[in-house]
Amino acid sequence: MRNRWGILSILFVVRLTIAFQFQSVAAVAPLLQQSFGVGLADIGILIGLYFTPGIVLALPGGAIGRTLGDKPTTIVALLLMTAGSLVMATTDVWGWQMAGRLASGAGGVLLTVQLTKMGTDWFAGKEIATAMAIFVNSWPAGVAISLLVLPAIGTAYGAGAVFLVAGALTAIGIVLITFYQAPPGATASAAGSGRLDPLALLAVIVAGAIWGLYNVGFAMIFSFGPSLLAERGWSIAAAGSAISLVMWLSVISVPAGGYLADRFKRPFVLAIVASLVVAGLLAWLTRSDAVITILVLIGLIGGHPAGPIMSLTARVLVRETRAIGMGVFYTLFYAAMMLGPAVAGRLAKSAGTAAVALDLGALTVLACPPLMWLFERIVSVRHRRARS
Repeated sequence: MRNRWGILSILFVVRLTIAFQFQSVAAVAPLLQQSFGVGLADIGILIGLYFTPGIVLALPGGAIGRTLGDKPTTIVALLLMTAGSLVMATTDVWGWQMAGRLASGAGGVLLTVQLTKMGTDWFAGKEIATAMAIFVNSWPAGVAISLLVLPAIGTAYGAGAVFLVAGALTAIGIVLITFYQAPPGATASAAGSGRLDPLALLAVIVAGAIWGLYNVGFAMIFSFGPSLLAERGWSIAAAGSAISLVMWLSVISVPAGGYLADRFKRPFVLAIVASLVVAGLLAWLTRSDAVITILVLIGLIGGHPAGPIMSLTARVLVRETRAIGMGVFYTLFYAAMMLGPAVAGRLAKSAGTAAVALDLGALTVLACPPLMWLFERIVSVRHRRARS
């Protein structure tokens, strides 16, 4: 397959498996609390464990992909994800649940870094914001599907069945990835130097922090949103369906944001305004009964920054530095996503309500606009030095 949009469709579906697997814990969190006798803090740790391997694997993950190649690395990653789900499906010991979650997360790290690099290889300089927005859209799509499907499966057959379904989906991803082909010239360029200059490295670090913090804010919605609504008397299924509105609407707003960024050439203005609005909506959600209205607004607006943020690295990375650069980018992302749910869970336990987790999400999203300005300043200085 040599059509870049066809390649993007394969990457989209394979990446969707990561979101589906990640959400498998939060979707049945009340069932896990009952089965294992754990609290919100423990659930928060289990959710965050999925991203823990990213702190140590994201950076070498880029080097692994550069050494083994795109397709072998993705297959190994998907095998790890499948194995982790099977462990979680077959054990009634909480420690083994955590071990299975870590194995799944390790595979998810390798897969995320590699798929992002593969997508950027095909679209650098060609509708990059639109392509990365579609690529990123696999996350809300996967989460939305899981929120609709997994609570019903868990209620009917138990949490183990939920993890079996997640494992089956990652196994299907192995079949799909066999159809991937690298873009022309990728092999030749891969032999070049992979060293990042200092300003490019700093820019990638800031971009990773932006992506991590924004996703922490979004993760609070689907990680602790169901628990917040359950506190208000909603059933598990109803809470999951309501929160899934955000993800389904993001399926529209994420590519729309990428298209608008490419069309009007003002990605930062779009991302900053949308981030400020989303932060306000998150804070409002914990203080209002207009739940559906707020969730709809978050879904319609919250996806706009995704494409512009994900396309930031393409401004400072070339193909030779892309593998290591994506490793740095995702190291920051995974650090934020590991700490975010764990901290939120602790705060929720102390406060006695999941509402505080949503407030934390509002603060992390609010931190993104200043970092976007910092990224732009770094890139401007780098360009001036390159011309001098």
